Amino acid sequence: MKKLVLLVASALILISCGSSDKGELIGVQDRPKTLDMQPYGMVDVPQGSFTMGSADEDVYHSYKAAPKTVQVQSFWMDETEITNNEYRQFVYWVRDSIAYRLLGDIDAEKYLIEADQWGQDLETPLINWKAKIEWTNNKNEEERDALSQLYIKSDERFYNKVQLDAAQMNYEYTWIDLHTAAKKDFASDQASKEYRGSGFNNRAASLHGARKTLIQKEKINIYPDTLCWIHDFAYSYNDAATRSYFDHPKYDNYPVVGVSYMQAQAFASWRTQQMNNYLENADYARFEDFRLPTEAEWEYAARGGVDGSPYPWGGPYVNNGRGCFLANYKPLRGAYDGDGGATTVVVAHYAPNNFGLYDMAGNVAEWCEDAFDASAYDFAHDLNQYNTYRASDDDDIVMKQKVVRGGSWKDSKFFIRTSTRSFEYQDSAKSYIGFRCVQTYLGRVRGDNPKTSSNVYRQ
Repeated sequence: MKKLVLLVASALILISCGSSDKGELIGVQDRPKTLDMQPYGMVDVPQGSFTMGSADEDVYHSYKAAPKTVQVQSFWMDETEITNNEYRQFVYWVRDSIAYRLLGDIDAEKYLIEADQWGQDLETPLINWKAKIEWTNNKNEEERDALSQLYIKSDERFYNKVQLDAAQMNYEYTWIDLHTAAKKDFASDQASKEYRGSGFNNRAASLHGARKTLIQKEKINIYPDTLCWIHDFAYSYNDAATRSYFDHPKYDNYPVVGVSYMQAQAFASWRTQQMNNYLENADYARFEDFRLPTEAEWEYAARGGVDGSPYPWGGPYVNNGRGCFLANYKPLRGAYDGDGGATTVVVAHYAPNNFGLYDMAGNVAEWCEDAFDASAYDFAHDLNQYNTYRASDDDDIVMKQKVVRGGSWKDSKFFIRTSTRSFEYQDSAKSYIGFRCVQTYLGRVRGDNPKTSSNVYRQ
C-alpha cells in the first residue's frame, strides 16, 4: 500500500513538472504556425460598411438595386482580372497531372508515389511531382507515345499546328456543402438528434453515409472556349482572335475570356490546393480558400471606399480633365477604340481605384459567387450579403443565373457603373466575361481585439 501511494505521488509530481502553464489558463500552445502573408498579386481590401445599390435616381432599375447599408469583412482581392498566362498555368498543371498518370502506367516507381508517409498503400497513388517529364527529345519511345496522347493527332491539326487536346483537359476536385450541413433539419434521423447543433465535425455522423453526401465531387473541362469570339458576334470577323487570343504570347497579360462560372470555380479550387500544398510542406497552417467574390464584396471593392460614387474612380464622369476615357468600354455610340481599345486591352492599362484595384469598370465583366435574383437585396442579410445556390444540370435554366459585374469592352457606360447588376448562365463562356479571385483575410481585425493581442503576446 505504501508503494502504491508513492507511485501515485510520483506520477502527480511528474505530471505537474511536465506542464508549463503553472495552473494558468493559457490555451493550447502546440499549434501549427501561421503565415501572415499577403498573397502574390492581391491587395488588401479593409472591412467596412457601405451603401450598396444605386445611389441616384434610376426608376427602371431601382427594383433590383435598391440602396441598402451592407457590412463587408476584410479580404484580399486580385489587383487585376486573371490573365491568359495565369490561367495557362492552370491548364498546364492539368496537362502535367494527366501526363504523370500516363507515364505512371509505364514506370510507376519513377512517376508515382504508391504509399503515404506511414508506409500504407494508397488506393490511388499520388503523383511524384519531383520526377521530370521529358517533353522534347525523350529517348524512351514508350513515354513519347504516351505523351503524344495529350495532343491533337497530326492528321487532324489545323494549320499543322501542335495543340493540346482540349477535350482531355479535365480537372477533378471536391468541395464541402457547408450550407446543407448547417440546416437544422439535415440530421432528421431519430438516432442523430444528439448531433444537431454540435458543429460540422459531428453533423450527421450517426447517419449511414449521410456525411458523405456533404462532399461534392466535380469534374470540369477547364480549357477556355476559344470559339467564343465567333459565336458571341454573328456577322463579325473575329477569326484572328479565335486563333490567337489565348495561345499567342502577345496576349499573355490580357484578361482570360471564354471561361464559364464553373471553370472559374475550378480555377479557385486549384489555386487553393497549390497554396495549401506549399504551406503544409513548410509546416504552416492552411490558408482560407481562394474563391470568387460575393456580389457585395465586388461592389464594395469597386467603389474603393468612395460611398455613393457611380464609378470606381470616384467621380460622376467617364473622362478625366483632359478628355481621356477612364475605362475600356463602348464609348461614343459605337466608336469602340475611342478609349484606346477596340476589344480587350492589357490588364492594369488604366489607373487603379483607391484600394489599388485595376479594371473594376470595363475591359471584361467579372463572375461573382452569387446566384442572381432580382429581389436579392430585399431578403439577403446586410452582414456579408450573399445569395448562394449551386445549380445542377437538371435545374431549370433560371436557377443557373450567376451575377456578373463591372461591364466590358462591348458595353455602354451604364453597365460599367459600380451599382449595375447583370447575370449570365453558369455553363456559358463569353468573350467579354473574365474573373478575379478573393480570399477572406484571417489576420487580426483592425483595431486589435485585446484578448487576441494578449494571446499573441503570451505565445
